[in-house]
Formats: sequence, structure tokens, C-alpha cells
Amino acid sequence: MRRRHLPLLAAPLCLPFAQAKAQAAWPSRPVRIVVSFPPGGSSDITARLLAEHYSAAFNQRFVVDNRPGAGGTLSALHVAQQPADGYTLFLSNTAPITTSPPLYPQAGYDPVRSFTHITYIGAAPAAIVVNPRFIPATDVPSLITWIRAQRTPPSFGSSGAGSVGHIYGEMFQRAANVELTHVPYRGSAPLLPDLLNGQVPLAFDTMPQYLEHFAAGRLRGLAVSAAERNPMAPSLPAMPELGFPTVIVLNWVGISGPANLPAPIVERLNAETQAALRSEQVRPRLLDHAIAPTPLAPAEFTAFVQRDVAQVGGMIRALGITAG
Repeated sequence: MRRRHLPLLAAPLCLPFAQAKAQAAWPSRPVRIVVSFPPGGSSDITARLLAEHYSAAFNQRFVVDNRPGAGGTLSALHVAQQPADGYTLFLSNTAPITTSPPLYPQAGYDPVRSFTHITYIGAAPAAIVVNPRFIPATDVPSLITWIRAQRTPPSFGSSGAGSVGHIYGEMFQRAANVELTHVPYRGSAPLLPDLLNGQVPLAFDTMPQYLEHFAAGRLRGLAVSAAERNPMAPSLPAMPELGFPTVIVLNWVGISGPANLPAPIVERLNAETQAALRSEQVRPRLLDHAIAPTPLAPAEFTAFVQRDVAQVGGMIRALGITAG
């Protein structure tokens, strides 16, 4: 009689050993890094730098999977619904984790509980960008004067509803007492050509892709959405310098995964991400794109997300900002 029950008891006892073996073998097949925006923006650039480092470090392919839409909530929901086996990672950032959930309350995930937040990478500010052929403003005060002189609210572009640029633009309007019309794009890459040809003369967007255009004089940066100036564009004043101490929002990026990712996988990913951010192959290239690597380990990153969701998300609700 007792022998009849032994197979039933043995199966659950073997399960933890099978799981441990699978975790030890990770990664035994290609790993996806899901990105909330199309190719070409700062999130995509960061993901591709890390994918190259991970592929060499783990001797396995890491591939970037761009899934834009709905302020990054579509990609975030996709990741949240994947198995916690380490084969789907997320280039998490401000939009899908902090700014979009208040704008899309039916997004279907919790920015803290639905994910394992592995390593905070760093942050880049957004910039106010004008096409000087269409807007003569040379600084923020003259931009405000120009906006107020227009018969109808001028348009401003951003990389999407819920993006850092969108929130920056909305905060700026309220602080400066001006009115603009938001034109959301599906990422920074499709916004740039329209800004260059004047389809939209003004943008609030993360700064990296505009640096070469500032240098060439094709576009003009007026300010950054940070507490202090950015070393990649030191001539651009920070908003507090201009009398707007609360108009601060940053596009942070990190590596996350589905909730309950096994601790051994988290530890290995965190260690390699930190190594990448110290390396001569990754760190200088992030700095070139105005992202200052300031890594945080899993517990610190999770605490950061909790604070950011409460503070920035609360501010979005208080200001009445919508996805429109």
C-alpha cells in the first residue's frame, strides 16, 4: 500500500530540483528584451547596447523586440503576462512604469507588483526643441512670448502619449500659462523628420537624438527638464534656472522582467548589467546619448520605482493630464 503512494510523493519533491537545474542552465535559448518604442530612440539604443553585452557575457543571443503603442503600456502588459523564466526581459522606463499608468487606467498591470525590477541604469532629460526656421525663439521667455502671440495654440510633438516629453509639455503649459496642442508620435524616430521639415515646429522630447542637430544649427534646444544642466548640452539651462522649479521629469531606463523572476537569474542579470555600465564598450556610448549610468541593484531599483510611481503619478493625476 505504501509503495503505491511513492510516485505521487516523488513528483512534487523533484520539482524544485528541476527548477533549480533549469535556472542553472539559463540561458539555454535566445532571450528577448522588449522595448516600448520603435528603433532609434534612447530606450532602443540602450537595449541594443545591453543585448550586445549580454550576448557575449552569457554566450547566448539576446534580441531586441520593439513593441510601441499606448504610451508603452502594450509592451509592459506583454512582459507582465510572460512566464517568469528569464527569457523575456523589459527595457523599463518612465513611460510604461510611471507616466502612462495614470493615463491608461485600464492598462492591465501594476507598475510595481507585475514586474521584477532588476537594475536601474540611468536617466536622460527631455529638452524643449524648436525648428528655428519656423519659431524665432532663442530662449524659453521668448518662446512663451511667441506662443502667446499666435492666434491658435501651436502644436508640439512628443514620442507618444504618456512619454516624458508629453508630460514635460503639459507641465510647461501649466507653469508658463500657455496653451499648446499635443501631437503624439509612435516614438522619437518618426517625430524627428516632421520636426526638421516643420510639420511640427516644436517638440518636447528626450534629448539624445537631437544633439547632432543642435550642433549643426538645424534645430535649437532651449532648456532641459532636469534639476541641473546636462554635460552633453551644457549651454541648455535647467528649468529651475528659468523660474520653474517643479517642471522636472526624467526619462529613466532600467532592466526588468515579469514578476517572481528566480533570484539566481536576477543576480546574474544584475551583475552583468552593472559590469556593462562600467565597461568601455557601453558606458561612453550611453554618455554620448545623454544617459548618465547610475546603477541601482534590485532592492534599490524597486524602491525607486515605488517612489517615482507615487510622486510623478500623483502629480499627473493632480494636474489632470490626460492621454489626449
